[in-house]
Amino acid sequence: MAKMREAEPVVEIGEMTAAVSRERVQKLSRDRRRVIGFNSLSLLLFVLLWEGSSRLLHSVFFPGPLVVSRTFVVLLVEGDIQGYTLPYHAYVSLYRVLLGFGAACLTAIPLGIILGLWRPVYFGTRVVSEPLRFIPPLAWIPMAILFFSGLGRYVFLIWVGVFFPLFILTMNGVSTASPTFVDVARVLGASRSFIALRIIIPNALPQIVGAMRAVMSPAWMCIVAAEMVAAELVGLGQLINNYATLLRMDIVIVGMISIGILGLLLNEAFMAVERTLFRYRQEVKV
Repeated sequence: MAKMREAEPVVEIGEMTAAVSRERVQKLSRDRRRVIGFNSLSLLLFVLLWEGSSRLLHSVFFPGPLVVSRTFVVLLVEGDIQGYTLPYHAYVSLYRVLLGFGAACLTAIPLGIILGLWRPVYFGTRVVSEPLRFIPPLAWIPMAILFFSGLGRYVFLIWVGVFFPLFILTMNGVSTASPTFVDVARVLGASRSFIALRIIIPNALPQIVGAMRAVMSPAWMCIVAAEMVAAELVGLGQLINNYATLLRMDIVIVGMISIGILGLLLNEAFMAVERTLFRYRQEVKV
């Protein structure tokens, strides 16, 4: 009898844990359905507004969603006048973006961490770095054309557009470490390298990953601008530019939507990484 009485609290705790788990799963399911519902509604409203605006303007230069969807299918299956399909244009642009983005991450993140840990170095070089940061990436296009060729031209322009904002955001993320944790570690005799590697940098990782997600937008801006001025025939920017000169606005809009879809997929991928790596972080709900 005594053993049975001892086992009863264990069973009750197990049942409570299972109930809490079921409630949590149900809440996540409700939240997911709510998000899907709101996104579906916003997409429907956008399409209706687009179709209504197209009918109101009644212009061939602002085609509606039905015309654009037919053009999308044609480009998807048959391709453009050069024979390049829409997936191939998207693949080439995405490949260029990822290369330039990767090059910027490999340089901006380590440098941002170093200068975030030793801010006097940043303040001592600010007279050079800050003016360079404010030069628009488009201003570098003539130099990119002169000194680079082929793929290197695109990688350089994307690197310029991504490096400086990622560098600044990384450096600021490193400086947000809790002074309390740092002071406690110093009192306990921790070395500077231990504090940097075990406290400051891990604390900055969520901000760094968030910064990487944020700078994907300027990366796409740079690749579209670079492809528009390049002499090559492939790429979403080139697709938009070529058919804009022919006043084929339906193809232009297809290219714009393709860039938006790729950006959405990359953003969702980064958000999935954030949710996986930083589960301990909780969003503040109002």
